[in-house]
Amino acid sequence: MLYDVLVIGAGQAGLSLGYYLKKNKVSFLLLDKGSEIGQSWRKRYDSLKLFTPRLFSSLPGLSLSGDPGGYPAKDEISDYLLKYAKEFSLPVKLGTVVSKLAKDGECYVLSTNQGEYRSKQVVVATGPFQLPNIPEFSKFLSDEVLQLHSSEYKNPNQLLSGTTVVVGAGNSGSQIAVEIADHRDVYLSVGHKPRFMPQDLGGKSIFWWFDKLGLLKANVNSKVGQMIRNKPDPIFGYELKMNLSNGGIQLKPKAISANDNEIMFEDQSIVKVRNLIWSTGFQLDYSWIKIPAIFNEKGLPIHERGVTNIHGLYFLGLPWQYIRGSALLQGVGADAEYLAKQMRL
Repeated sequence: MLYDVLVIGAGQAGLSLGYYLKKNKVSFLLLDKGSEIGQSWRKRYDSLKLFTPRLFSSLPGLSLSGDPGGYPAKDEISDYLLKYAKEFSLPVKLGTVVSKLAKDGECYVLSTNQGEYRSKQVVVATGPFQLPNIPEFSKFLSDEVLQLHSSEYKNPNQLLSGTTVVVGAGNSGSQIAVEIADHRDVYLSVGHKPRFMPQDLGGKSIFWWFDKLGLLKANVNSKVGQMIRNKPDPIFGYELKMNLSNGGIQLKPKAISANDNEIMFEDQSIVKVRNLIWSTGFQLDYSWIKIPAIFNEKGLPIHERGVTNIHGLYFLGLPWQYIRGSALLQGVGADAEYLAKQMRL
């Protein structure tokens, strides 16, 4: 069968696009490597809560149930995505790993563990969380040091007794460090001084204020958007700040090397470590896409709001694809609607 559109990935990006493709009445299929919809959310650490409230955490056409000003937990998001796919009867093929995307004339060919799929157009909606980004020097640590990427961390019960170092102070790294501080001595390694913002202000989420100020819709080409993009993300909430003030967590500069059970930081200080959580983000991996003309010298897709220079090939859910929230629940829907309009079917 030749589909009008194949979508690689059935997370929040793929499902959002599916919502609009359904309205366009085209033949399409969402392919996902997971065994269930929402699996990537369910596998994240147990205590994870979004720092965006439900009001700003929904996909097109279906609001999250519950208090709009409340903050949803990760399993709630997983359940919501499953409900979303069922609500709109979106065609999803699970357990499908795409190993190759190539072109055959005007047709796209996807090689998968479930056979070959062909379509007139393809959308890569695999999201930004692909390969864990772990520094090379991690291999010099002793096998007696427990190393986990943040995507593998679940709760403090996984950890060995002894000192824990969390490397990376985004919102995930901060939340994990705060949680572990109740059970272990914790050091938090940061590449820049943390910048804190309240999660709520005047009885409203800070994102409510961002929306009123137009910051949520500031696009990548605007002066405001460029200013936001060039600054590290702030830490929302003050739990980490309080732990740093009372000594519950000790701050360290950037980690630069490791040896045996020791890790060294940029100021040449050394900590003996028993547990190390790498909250160092992810790398994009497009090695399976055999259409080199769409990538720049850094291996990143060349696109304009997800539209590439190759007819019929699109990306969705990239960080800053158009706005800050393009890779998040709050912003991916607008990009999905835009792509659906760009497709010439």
